[in-house]
Amino acid sequence: MAIGDLTAVDGTDLYYVDVGAYDVQGYGSVYILDADRPAVVDTGLGTNVDRLLDAIGEVGIDSLDAVLTTHIHLDHAGGAGFLAEEFPDATVYVHDIGVRHLVDPSRLVAGTKAAVGDQWQYYVDPKPVPEERIESVDGGDEIDLGDRSVDVIHAPGHAPHQVVFHDRGDDVLFSGDAGGIRPEGADDLFPTSPPVNFDLEACLADAETIAERNPAYICFGHFGHAAFSPDLMAEYEDVLTGWVDRVREKRTELDDDEAVIEYFAETAETVEPWGERKSRAENRLNVKGVLGYLDEQD
Repeated sequence: MAIGDLTAVDGTDLYYVDVGAYDVQGYGSVYILDADRPAVVDTGLGTNVDRLLDAIGEVGIDSLDAVLTTHIHLDHAGGAGFLAEEFPDATVYVHDIGVRHLVDPSRLVAGTKAAVGDQWQYYVDPKPVPEERIESVDGGDEIDLGDRSVDVIHAPGHAPHQVVFHDRGDDVLFSGDAGGIRPEGADDLFPTSPPVNFDLEACLADAETIAERNPAYICFGHFGHAAFSPDLMAEYEDVLTGWVDRVREKRTELDDDEAVIEYFAETAETVEPWGERKSRAENRLNVKGVLGYLDEQD
């Protein structure tokens, strides 16, 4: 699957496009749901909005009714304001904690720049979303898309403003970052533990919640869909726990957080199709989040 390609999920009304986040293939997927009230799940960085608009048109959708954001990290919600401008009848759905940051993204932008460092070159300043265009959601809510309802499930381990969505019509669960990262073509799951809100115990609980839902398909923010089994989330719990243990042990050995960050960046496994640059940057970001979590435990 190349950047810009559209993929249909067999037996469903669901499609996704590789939006080319960070200028790499197989990292950022945005989902398009051809429901009575057409919707997208997440939006990409905003730098990729033209690719997303082309994909929406390719599906045959003239206008969006709903923009569902799993959380407000800019690789998931950075395009929300652009879509709200392009589709003036669309409602943007976001967890209550995230509403003010979509209305005024200034603090979100500052925090993202501090976290991602040189990767900011792949971002664009997000457009504010008018508050009257936003509907806040929380766990237990349902979003009516006409021919189906989408369950909202709070999943705060990765970030307190994260939710996952379960489309019961097609039995598809959109995991955001709650189910880990599965690069295009990979058999294994990878951790995602960015600053500043990563919480291991809450992430493990989120994985268990997803396993209990036991959907037919899981749709990862990074990347694409997979047939689901609860064993997948058991695997992710092991991956996350092992990752935190490795960072903790290296911190004890080196006693210098910058050295720990650079160690994991320099020794990062090159993930295909991301390549070395993105693989190292991903490790650097994830180590920062784990170090912050460990500080909270002290």
